[in-house]
Amino acid sequence: MSPGFWRGRKVFLTGHTGFKGSWLAIWLGRLGAEVHGYALQPPTQPSLFEIAGLGQRLASTLGDIRDMASLAAAMRAAAPEVIFHLAAQPLVGEGYRDPVGTYATNVMGTVNLLEIAKTLPTLRSLVVITTDKCYANPETGQPFRENDPLGGVDPYSSSKACTELVCTAYRQSFLATAGIRLATARAGNVIGGGDWAANRLVPDLLRDFAAGRTAQLRNPRAVRPWQHVLEPLAGYLMLAEAGHGSADFAQAWNFGPEAADCVSTGSVADLLADAWGDAAAWQHVASDFPHEAGLLSLDADAAKKILKWRPIWSLKEAIRQTAAWHRAWLAGADMHAVCLAQIAEYEQQREQQQR
Repeated sequence: MSPGFWRGRKVFLTGHTGFKGSWLAIWLGRLGAEVHGYALQPPTQPSLFEIAGLGQRLASTLGDIRDMASLAAAMRAAAPEVIFHLAAQPLVGEGYRDPVGTYATNVMGTVNLLEIAKTLPTLRSLVVITTDKCYANPETGQPFRENDPLGGVDPYSSSKACTELVCTAYRQSFLATAGIRLATARAGNVIGGGDWAANRLVPDLLRDFAAGRTAQLRNPRAVRPWQHVLEPLAGYLMLAEAGHGSADFAQAWNFGPEAADCVSTGSVADLLADAWGDAAAWQHVASDFPHEAGLLSLDADAAKKILKWRPIWSLKEAIRQTAAWHRAWLAGADMHAVCLAQIAEYEQQREQQQR
């Protein structure tokens, strides 16, 4: 990541009020980019967007990506050179409750964005964020590679597979000839401070630990590729920068942790309980939650070899940073400053690794 590249660069960021989007907005601001955000109201209360004061730190438009006219007006006004598309319905459970809204947002919302993007003369690099759950998952234990079949048993996962197909069609039919490099990014399960989503492991654990309650896990044996939120965000930034200069990067990319950090939810709960202290504990409670995959893991060799990206923080360190962030918030700290400090620490360690 080159601060010289990002300084003054016009960036359009959808989903900037969400967990990952807020972290990316803070990082882009630190790099000196001119960020224009477009999203719904923050999805949780509290939210990282609000407690970090992002509404006063970037150009923010509250709107729905399903509203093509509103989206087009915001994108054209921003005249971006780079677009990060993070706006989505991001939860498996919500996909079961509202499949129509999930497909409308994740698939047609992306269609709307790409249809507008192809008309923007300033645009050169576009990164669409999907998920590791976009793969057809026979649960063989093998990590997914970028050329593995797409699929999805549940509506959320299926909608993200559809999003990948939409991106391939637009890349080949429209964007390549317009000189716009479209990449998709598939990351694992991200954790970090500022996530208050319901029915997510780490936010649920932190709520219970902070309240002195014994946390409840519905599926402690499920294995996922866990990583701190800054890990895939670093990949997105590197990918956008590389795509700005070469069409070779206009493809799908996995950003996942090392194999040792693909562990069960029970193991994550144990690590977080240790990091939190105060006799934090959890128990397994049977649930009628709909189907979830038992095993997911990603092969990120392409990103390591070609982009020179690789994970920096181990899962234990990611959990330590997450617990420290949450304690700082409970203590009333300046959370924008806390985010900047964690980003600076991460950047320093990434620079040291690359020497």
